[in-house]
Amino acid sequence: MALTGTGVWSGELRFGDAAEAAALAAELESIGYTAAWIPDLGGDLFGPFSNLLAATSTLTIASGIMNVWHHPPAEVGEWWAGLPDDHRSRVMLGIGISHGPLIGEDYGRPLATMAEYLDGLDAVGIPKEQRCIAALGPKMLELARDRTKGSHPYLVPPEHTAFARSVLGDGAGLYVEQGVVLETDAETAREIARNAVAFYLTLPNYVNNWKRLGYTEDEIMGCHDRFIDEVFVWGDVDAIHERLAAHRAAGADHVCIQALTAPDGSAADTWRALRP
Repeated sequence: MALTGTGVWSGELRFGDAAEAAALAAELESIGYTAAWIPDLGGDLFGPFSNLLAATSTLTIASGIMNVWHHPPAEVGEWWAGLPDDHRSRVMLGIGISHGPLIGEDYGRPLATMAEYLDGLDAVGIPKEQRCIAALGPKMLELARDRTKGSHPYLVPPEHTAFARSVLGDGAGLYVEQGVVLETDAETAREIARNAVAFYLTLPNYVNNWKRLGYTEDEIMGCHDRFIDEVFVWGDVDAIHERLAAHRAAGADHVCIQALTAPDGSAADTWRALRP
């Protein structure tokens, strides 16, 4: 699989009404997006996955990010075995190790756990080329390079994209998520971004990655403007496309946008405005 272009990262496509999600996926395909990424918070991941595959013909459907603690390889393999070939060819399984505060006492040894999980996917026939790891740090990026198609970093600025590419080398895929706020008022846009990032401030994997990139504890926990403006992008259509281009210049093969809006806003309107 050669995943390029621009995609959409969307909880609406997984947790919304199934018929509406299918119609939106078909629209995304028709206006030039190349992939739809859906999150995983446990529960039924593969029903929504199959719903989007059935509604489209060229769009890659990807998980961002399938939690290794919630979906054992046997479950993944059973779903995979039941897919028709034309659906299998459009699947990208983005896999993540999750976070200690969310998993509890069972969480431990992230690299070893991920390697064992990949062994399980090998055993049930999931091709290396159709899986990637939500890798942030160097060791997980190396595992992504060696055992999967590449990496799907989340909540990262272009600086991290350049770092990830340096670890992955030329042969691996790099599929970057970018949170976007289509809003030109700085105060409004930053408030939307701060609300979106608040939960992630409790998760050490993300906080440690931001610190590796040079943000201070105060900048991160205080959601200072520099941190918000570099991890997210806000502004008009041109400003957002410039950020997507910056990720590509830094080494991304594919960028997927997560539309962040006010409570009464529409993610779909943002997707339409930012159509590739």
